[in-house]
Amino acid sequence: TKKWACITIASTLYWQVNMIFATHILTAALAIPLASAFVPSTHHVPSTSTSSSVTRASALCSTTSAVNNVVLSPSDEAENFDSYAIGTPRVHRYLRDDGSDDAQYVMWYHGRCQDLNQPDKNLPPLSTGRIGRATSRNGVVWTKCPLGSGDEAHSPPGVSLGLNADSWWNFDTAHVGLGQVMLPMSTPAVLAEGGVYLMYYMGGTHEETSVGSYLEDPTAAPDDATIKGMNLRVGVAMSQDGLTWGRVEGDDPTGSVMAPYDKSDSNQRWMSAEAGYKDDDGSPLYLDEELYVGWPEVVVHYIGDDAANGMSINSFANKVKGASDKKPPAFYMYYSTMLKDCKTKAIGCAVSEDGFKWFKRGTCLRPDEEGLDASGCARCTVIRNANFNEDKEIWENAPGWTMYYEGVSPEDGKHRVMAAESADGRNWEKIGVVLDVGNEEEGGWDFNGVGSPHMLRLDDGTVRMYYSGQGK
Repeated sequence: TKKWACITIASTLYWQVNMIFATHILTAALAIPLASAFVPSTHHVPSTSTSSSVTRASALCSTTSAVNNVVLSPSDEAENFDSYAIGTPRVHRYLRDDGSDDAQYVMWYHGRCQDLNQPDKNLPPLSTGRIGRATSRNGVVWTKCPLGSGDEAHSPPGVSLGLNADSWWNFDTAHVGLGQVMLPMSTPAVLAEGGVYLMYYMGGTHEETSVGSYLEDPTAAPDDATIKGMNLRVGVAMSQDGLTWGRVEGDDPTGSVMAPYDKSDSNQRWMSAEAGYKDDDGSPLYLDEELYVGWPEVVVHYIGDDAANGMSINSFANKVKGASDKKPPAFYMYYSTMLKDCKTKAIGCAVSEDGFKWFKRGTCLRPDEEGLDASGCARCTVIRNANFNEDKEIWENAPGWTMYYEGVSPEDGKHRVMAAESADGRNWEKIGVVLDVGNEEEGGWDFNGVGSPHMLRLDDGTVRMYYSGQGK
C-alpha cells in the first residue's frame, strides 16, 4: 500500500479548520526510514534512478494525495486537547543504542480542543492550542500518547507542552503551536540515554488586536472587530525524553526567542540598518516590519571540508567575502510571517550560532504576482539535498537545500504544497506544486487544502511526506 500523511488548512486570512494527518510515499513501496543527522527524516524527494548506483535528488514530481491515506485524526473525546483540530506533524524515527533492530517512530503535533475553539475565546481559526505526541512501529499506524508533561492541573491528558500558566506576562498563555523538534546534542538516528531535545514552537497571548490590521482592505472588517492570540512569537523548550518539556527563557521581554520586527519597539531599535544592523557579509540589512512570526522550521547548516558541506553552509560565508574569520551560522530558522506594510504572507529567515539567540536576515520567500502562491507563502519544511547510493544502500549528502512550503492560490483560496531550491539557504528559486489538493469526485478527503509538510527519508531510497489536509 502506498500512503502519506496529511492534516488540513482553510481560509486565506489565517490557516486551518478541521485538520487530519495522512501519509504519502512518492516513489516505490513503503519502507523503513533512517533518521538523518541533527534533523531526523528531512530529505530531498528523489526522482527515478538515472544510473545503476545512484538515485538523483533532483526533479520533484507533482501529485495529488491518495484516497484513504489518513494516519491521524482529531480525537473523538471532546475533553481531549486535540478534539477539534490537529496540525504540523513532525516525525522522527529512532534506532535503539543497544544494538537491537527495534525502532520507534515518534510524531509531535499540535491540537486544539473544542473548548479553545469556542467564540468567547476569540482565537484565530487555527489548529494551534497545545502540543502532544504519538508513537508508531511503522510510521503509518499511530497511537496517541496518553502520558503528558504531568501538569494535569493546567492541561488535559496527553499534553507535552501546554499553555504557560506560570508566567502570565509571557507570549504563550492563550495557545501554542509546533514548529520543529530537533536532537542537536546527540545523534538523532539513535535514541540514546541522555540526549537533549529542542522544540521550537510559537505562541500567542490574550492580547486583542484589530482584525483589520491583518487584511489588505481594513474596511472589510468592522472597526471594533478584534482577535486574540495573533501576535505570535517563537519560543524554545528543552526535554530529555521528548515527553516532558521545560521552557527556555528568551531575550525578548515576553520570554520568546523571536518577536515580530517592529520599528517602534524600543527593544528592537538595534535591528535597523540606521542603527548599524548588518548582514553576515557586513552589508547594511533592511528588515521588513512583521505582524507575527510563527511555524519555526530550524535546520543545521553543516560545516565541513568536503564540497557538499562547503556548498551547504551559505554563499555569504565570511571567508568568501573576506570580511572576517567569524564562523558562519550553525542554525537557520525559516518562519511564517505577515509583512506589515502590504499584508503579504511570506517566509522569513534568521540565523544563530547556538540555536537560542537568533538574528533576522530578512524575508527569503515571497508570493509571485501570479500563480498558485500569489496569495501567500507559509508553513515550510527545509531539507538538505541528498543522493541515494543504490550500491551501498545509503543516502549521501549533496549540495544545496529544498524548501517545501504552502502556497495560497488567489483563484480558489486553497493551500497546496510547493517547493523551492537553494544553494545557500538564503536565495530561493521556486519549482512549483509538488502535492496538489485531493479530487473530491474521486473520494479525495483533502480537497480543500494540503500543507504543513514534513519529509521522512526511507532506507530503500524513497521519501515519505507527512502533511495536513482539509476536507469539508
